[in-house]
Amino acid sequence: MSILNLLLTRDHLVVAVDTLAEDALTGAHSAGAKLLLIPQHNLVFATRGSMQFFLRIYELALQASFRADFSMEQLSAELGFVVDQLWPNYEKAAAKAGLPIEQLGTELVLGGWSPKNGRMMATAYAKSGNQRPCVAQPIGGQLASPGEPLQAVIPSMAQTDLLAHARLQASHLNEQLGRRVAGGRLLAGFLQKGQAVLKDLGEI
Repeated sequence: MSILNLLLTRDHLVVAVDTLAEDALTGAHSAGAKLLLIPQHNLVFATRGSMQFFLRIYELALQASFRADFSMEQLSAELGFVVDQLWPNYEKAAAKAGLPIEQLGTELVLGGWSPKNGRMMATAYAKSGNQRPCVAQPIGGQLASPGEPLQAVIPSMAQTDLLAHARLQASHLNEQLGRRVAGGRLLAGFLQKGQAVLKDLGEI
């Protein structure tokens, strides 16, 4: 597990993720791209959970973004169905590799500028089992995952606060699981109409 935070206003969207990645077979750590753009439509994808599954979803979304009739709203509506369609094959591959199925899970967010609505919008998706459908939830103002360490914290888009909050979350996760599962550096995407900026906010 790792860190996935999102803050949303009508005109601004901030998505922050850590970069710590772990090889499921060897346990070796590396730096992972958990935040990716669809730049021509001013959209951002981010994840918490399986990187391989995330990259497959992103690949399909990127292909869809080339359609002449592409819209953020259509992609948002289709994404949960796509997650459910791909999940059985992901579980089979994980089982074949000897990974514990009960530990598989993914959280995704898709957000960005909606020309149709004239504002920033975002949707969160969660999938943790083949028998349960993907849960899709529009985000009203914020998403913090894990949320427990930030319950008493005031949400803030300030870069120093984003980093401080991520450090609280990483410390909580690592202590809870008894090993290092979150950390590395904090990457943040700052989006507004006509602009997407990615920043490395520093070591978590």
